[in-house]
Amino acid sequence: MSSSETDGTRGSKVAGEAAADERRVRTLEQLMTVGRQHSAVTVMFHSAIAAKQGLSATEEKTLDFLERRGPLTAKDLAELTGLAPASVTGLIDRMENKGFVYRVKHPTDKRRVLVELNREKIGELAGFFDDWVRDVVEACQEFSTDELETVVRFLAVMSERQRKAAARLSE
Repeated sequence: MSSSETDGTRGSKVAGEAAADERRVRTLEQLMTVGRQHSAVTVMFHSAIAAKQGLSATEEKTLDFLERRGPLTAKDLAELTGLAPASVTGLIDRMENKGFVYRVKHPTDKRRVLVELNREKIGELAGFFDDWVRDVVEACQEFSTDELETVVRFLAVMSERQRKAAARLSE
């Protein structure tokens, strides 16, 4: 192979890497833009649902944690939400006053208290999500299972990073 052929091959490789780098930069910029848009509409959606029941978005999302994980301690809720313990106490007080949760004795450690959902009251929120669930299922039809698995992995990683960022802000 001549020197010019080697230089030409090397030049093509460098040009290809540069194009790949530019594509990645553009894609990351798009991801940041779309991520901000998604975050904003998610906050607005949950704020609207919360408002229908006289809740804050934080209260509504805390109820979601309790729905998915079962009864939790205030410490558990602080870790999950990234909120300071004093803020979690006020949060639980508000949700209890609105009838969405109960404080119950821990089954094995009488010094601890669990926060438990009022299933009857929480059932009132379920109807607000029915249309949204149908929309999500419909939208997912245009993606392959492999693509959806990538999205799931990405969202799991980003959720953990954001939870840690929220915890740092509460320190």
